[in-house]
Amino acid sequence: MEKTKSNIIAAAIIAIGILALGLCLKAGIDNFVNKDRRVTVKGLSEMEVPADKVTWPIVTKETGNNLQDLYANISSKQQAITKFLKDNGITDSEIIVNAPRVNDRDANDYSSQPSAERYNVTSVITVTSNKVDKVSALVLRQGELLRQGIAIVDTYDNSISYEFTSFRDIKPKMMDEAIENAKKTALQFADKSGLKLNKIETAEQGYFSIDDRDANTPQIKKLRVVTTVTYSLK
Repeated sequence: MEKTKSNIIAAAIIAIGILALGLCLKAGIDNFVNKDRRVTVKGLSEMEVPADKVTWPIVTKETGNNLQDLYANISSKQQAITKFLKDNGITDSEIIVNAPRVNDRDANDYSSQPSAERYNVTSVITVTSNKVDKVSALVLRQGELLRQGIAIVDTYDNSISYEFTSFRDIKPKMMDEAIENAKKTALQFADKSGLKLNKIETAEQGYFSIDDRDANTPQIKKLRVVTTVTYSLK
């Protein structure tokens, strides 16, 4: 009787051990199978916003042989341009009058003949302002300066530029939208695969960009945020 009882206990212990081993093996197999069940998706958020900062370099030039006369002409033009700006709502703090730059053509080592007009004097007055609409309107009214004999020179390295400086304020909202869009894509993938979406394993911001909407409207900026998110599946 005692022997039979011992055999039953031993058999029960073995059965429990086999069951525990089976459960461990199943869990291990499940983890092994599921460890590669993940999906990596990208989320996109785009937005168009008006620029909130403008920089307008106003360039004028004078050529001639008498530096005193050239400086007098440049000074007169600078005063007229500054008055034009202030009369139209631009403040002193938004205007920078740079020192004139002088190019002596006869000092050019590559020139073998004296120039008909030896000196080229360039003046740059820079307007930097958050009044984007007001400055843009003044750019269209340059003809008023032309009627005063002031020609504004448009150069490649001194062209008007627009910026959007408040990106940090709007970035969190765009990040949330990009992550939400990534989740929608992951849910679609999981549904088509007969799986369920689990937790986020990794998330990367990816990149963000601020570009002109198009070549004709640089005052409208296109913001773009891309995130990369990896979800586990079950």
